[in-house]
Amino acid sequence: MTNEKVTMDEIVNLAKRRGFVYPGSDIYGGSANTWDYGPYGVLLKNNVKAAWWQDMVMKRMDIVGLDAAILMNPKVWEASGHLGNFTDPLVECKNCKSRFRQDKLESDICPSCGKNEWEEPRNFNLMFKTFAGPVEDTASTIYLRPETAQGMFVNFKNILDTTRVKLPFGIAQIGKSFRNEITPGNFTFRTREFEQFEMEYFCKSADEAKLKYDEWLKARRDWYLGLGIRKENLNFRVHEQDELAHYAVAACDVEYNFPFGWSELEGIANRGTYDLEAHEKASGQELRYFDDETKEKILPHVIEPAGGVDRATLAFLVDAYAQEEVSEGDVRTVLKFHPKLAPIKAAIFPLVKKEPLLGLAKDITDKLKQKFFVEYDESGTVGKRYRRQDEIGTPFCITVDFDGAESTPQTVTIRHRDSMEQERIEVEKLEEWLEDKIG
Repeated sequence: MTNEKVTMDEIVNLAKRRGFVYPGSDIYGGSANTWDYGPYGVLLKNNVKAAWWQDMVMKRMDIVGLDAAILMNPKVWEASGHLGNFTDPLVECKNCKSRFRQDKLESDICPSCGKNEWEEPRNFNLMFKTFAGPVEDTASTIYLRPETAQGMFVNFKNILDTTRVKLPFGIAQIGKSFRNEITPGNFTFRTREFEQFEMEYFCKSADEAKLKYDEWLKARRDWYLGLGIRKENLNFRVHEQDELAHYAVAACDVEYNFPFGWSELEGIANRGTYDLEAHEKASGQELRYFDDETKEKILPHVIEPAGGVDRATLAFLVDAYAQEEVSEGDVRTVLKFHPKLAPIKAAIFPLVKKEPLLGLAKDITDKLKQKFFVEYDESGTVGKRYRRQDEIGTPFCITVDFDGAESTPQTVTIRHRDSMEQERIEVEKLEEWLEDKIG
């Protein structure tokens, strides 16, 4: 049995029980649609971010990193169009006062009370508004950023001035964004506080941008598949002309088949010259690239792969979930994460709580934890310890037994999570072996 039959309730229950995700402010009864990442959840999420950063920045010579401020000059959001265009259609039920996004309602019937009595729809701006400074007046109005992209556009000139980047090149960042969603839900999929990984790739011309757009579609597909997402659960949906955002020349949604249906993980857009042109006009600063070959100033076209870290983390969690019958009546729950994403890379067990097993197991733990997140567990039978590690997705369990501890050279037994097969490895070769398997 695989995750084809998994429900969101099963995912949510496992996530809390095993320390991946907790309800926000849990001891106070929670706070609607807020979630806290627990000890294993934060490791999983950090591994997703690290895998993205490694693929998008570390392995490439044409992309640089950035960490822009969350609070930006309000003029940024005027120039970008967010103040005027970043809205959802809001409707309110006259009977129960519940509010919904009009475009997400499946019928004219209120999902909360069953009535068909609505106020007139109105546009609702999704940006969180707050005040900077001691006085709450209109002069001090400021917004929590609804996306990380604008930080890269407003730093375009700074990066040209301080680095040796040449077109085409990209600017990448990972950071928090905030949207006052009308109807958040589906666990960590849609929340008001979330994290994004975004990259703006600047091109010399419209023709080059078209080619790079196609290249980024393939690159992002390969990234998800390479980290274990099954091909049948991934879809690329091209936007029709009438659904393109106001800035987009072309766009495509990377969708995942969640238990609640196909939903967007990431958007890949050809933004044309819209953003740099808008900020150049609003700021009065020239945002052009000087081409040494043609001696011309170029307003670059931009390709943007922009994904949700929380959504990607949820997709990897759902895709990894499986229930398997080990023997008649014995079913194990296992998370088959790619080793790069697994929160814990290896667990070390002494077969029994006796020397020399305890000392060797602890020595192995102390050595491996210098490079990997590992766990030491001496509680319960080895079978129960395997099951605990299966449920958090640990790919390798290392058992220290008497035969291995007393042999020359010393050896341990490694049990593979997915196949449950075992092999013997010399203790001195463990670190190199794990590095090779994790990749």
